[in-house]
Amino acid sequence: MVFLTACLFGKGKGPDEIWRKRKIFKLAAHFIGRRRNCYSIAIRSVTRALVYTTKARKLKKLDMQDLWTQRLTAAGEEHGINKKQLLEGLTRCNILLNNKTLADLAIWEPRTFKSLVDVACTRIKIDRVYNPDNLDIPPNTVINDNLD
Repeated sequence: MVFLTACLFGKGKGPDEIWRKRKIFKLAAHFIGRRRNCYSIAIRSVTRALVYTTKARKLKKLDMQDLWTQRLTAAGEEHGINKKQLLEGLTRCNILLNNKTLADLAIWEPRTFKSLVDVACTRIKIDRVYNPDNLDIPPNTVINDNLD
């Protein structure tokens, strides 16, 4: 098709419209009724669905962080230390593990997690960060020269 004037050029939508509509209809393929077949309704539904998925990705991250915190708290209390003390002791020992890794260790490698708790507890006692009476465990498995 040859466009002789700029006015006629603006009216021709061309093949781009087909692909734009096809993209929307692909995203609306699992909808029911007119939301699937009618373009103007499909655009609204697809836009709303994409907004919800964007929010859901952020909420999923927050849910996972809460889950890791809960698991770390439970695993630490099982060994007589709270999460804050555990993370403080590990940081002072330059053991830089994040919450996800520690929660996975608590579930799948309980002996490794127990040894990390012992190291953190010993370091807290050496540095006298918290009241030593609050810590139940005097770990004998950690060898150190600074503990009284």
